Amino acid sequence: MIKVFKFGGASIKDVQGVKNIGEILTKYNAEQLVVVFSAMGKVTNMLEKVVDAYVQKSDDAFVALQEVKDFHENIINELFAKEHSIFNIVNNLFVEIEWVLEEEPNQDYAYDYDQIVSIGEFLSTRIMSAYLQLIGFNNTWQDARDLIRTDNAYRNAKVDWEITTAFVKNTIKDKHTITQGFIGCTCENFTTTLGREGSDFSAAILAYCLDAKQVVIWKDVPGMMSADPKYFEDAKLLNAVSFDEAIELAFFGAKVIHPKTIQPLKKKNISLQIKSFLAPDDRGSIITEDAENNLEIPSFIIKENQILISISDENLAFIVETHMSQIFSILAKYSVGVNLMQNSAVSFSICVDNDSHKIPQLIKDLKQFFNVMFNESLTLFTIRYYTDASIMRLLQDKDVVLEQKSRNTIQLIAR
Repeated sequence: MIKVFKFGGASIKDVQGVKNIGEILTKYNAEQLVVVFSAMGKVTNMLEKVVDAYVQKSDDAFVALQEVKDFHENIINELFAKEHSIFNIVNNLFVEIEWVLEEEPNQDYAYDYDQIVSIGEFLSTRIMSAYLQLIGFNNTWQDARDLIRTDNAYRNAKVDWEITTAFVKNTIKDKHTITQGFIGCTCENFTTTLGREGSDFSAAILAYCLDAKQVVIWKDVPGMMSADPKYFEDAKLLNAVSFDEAIELAFFGAKVIHPKTIQPLKKKNISLQIKSFLAPDDRGSIITEDAENNLEIPSFIIKENQILISISDENLAFIVETHMSQIFSILAKYSVGVNLMQNSAVSFSICVDNDSHKIPQLIKDLKQFFNVMFNESLTLFTIRYYTDASIMRLLQDKDVVLEQKSRNTIQLIAR
């Protein structure tokens, strides 16, 4: 049966990373695989700088783009002979961005974002497909826009599952298919993206449509951890996690899995394995329907760059259903997800990601109907299966702005 592999940008951030992934995939040469790649290294961040400069009508857009060009050229110069066709392919992809930059910015930032930032995945998959072919891992490069049909909610597109399933089943036939994560396409053939870090979701979509045996997400950590090792040196590996617990952890912001990834896998009971590309022979973590959660290990999740927005009625009236409906309608207008909410008789507070292209306009719209106050530069801390000791550890040197506690979870917004 078919398996879906997904490799993130960290796995192919340089020449050695590309070669390492080649060695890993060669070991699976006998299996039928769909391999999903993110953009290389920090290329998505680099392309976001191009978009920002472009919409601000700054000449820095071409300067920022040159950095992206240099990054990729350094890699392909080491991997391929000068006469290889990959050089023309990569050059043509950059020409697509230059064409966009020569036009006036669209009124919709999200549309411009998707047309430019999506090129990162086309660059990485073209390079990886060519390199894998070079080392004997025969494969077919596939444009994800011919597979995943979405609406036109740019930067956070919704999948049309019926059409996507038909496209995927009718298109993916070969033994080894290389395609892009993060990317979809509207019925008008405009490129869309599925949300930041959406490549995991792409892998799950393809697995769902193909009734795959398993999805394997390759990371730079041993598997699903009890905390981000960057912040907690004693983070523990969670050997087995249930689908429901993985959904909870992803919802609260666990970076190892995109929040939308688990649902399609759960629907068809497709197991998810998280493995390390640095130690590919290790088992990693397995996420399945019947896994028993390890309740004695608290899991810590950190979400930085948060803003706490407090909303009240101008007449200090009670916050009622009509207010809530209006607030959530405005949130939906800007595709802003709520990470935490709390209400009192006269106010309603929400903690959200402080997206510089969404939040200022969101606040402006809210102020048309409500009194609005906000605190920026906050961090949202979440502990699943908390203990007193784990709370004390987290609260050291923190100024807590808001706290919310349930039976299994505590969330703290702090400076």
